[in-house]
Amino acid sequence: MAGYWDGPEGEQCPSRTWLTTRVGAAVGLVGTAYRIILQQPSSALAALQMAATDTVTMATLGAVFGATTCLSAQIREQPDDPLNYFIGGCATGVVLGARAHSYMTGTTACVGLGVLAALMKIGNQEGWRITGPPKL
Repeated sequence: MAGYWDGPEGEQCPSRTWLTTRVGAAVGLVGTAYRIILQQPSSALAALQMAATDTVTMATLGAVFGATTCLSAQIREQPDDPLNYFIGGCATGVVLGARAHSYMTGTTACVGLGVLAALMKIGNQEGWRITGPPKL
């Protein structure tokens, strides 16, 4: 997601949304590959349906996150605020809950993905690293 962090937040919403949609679709394809290997559907048609459903769902979640985060930054006029990412993550969780037809799933996913996205933004702002040698 190198291009996602280039430039100020709240600008170039279509390109940012397209990037998060592509990342979501890629994650959906990888997740589907594992799911097909582990669950072994009964036919090739069932595997194709599973792959299409999972990939489209993840691409949709990526698009919702990208659009909501960017529009939130524009509306609130605070482009570098982690709250924009919380709002984007929460909206993504709500869509996931609607997909599952479950209020509890939507609520839990809203809070979980919102906090995760806000922490991702805070970590990016403060230079947190997951891998590599520590900074001394």
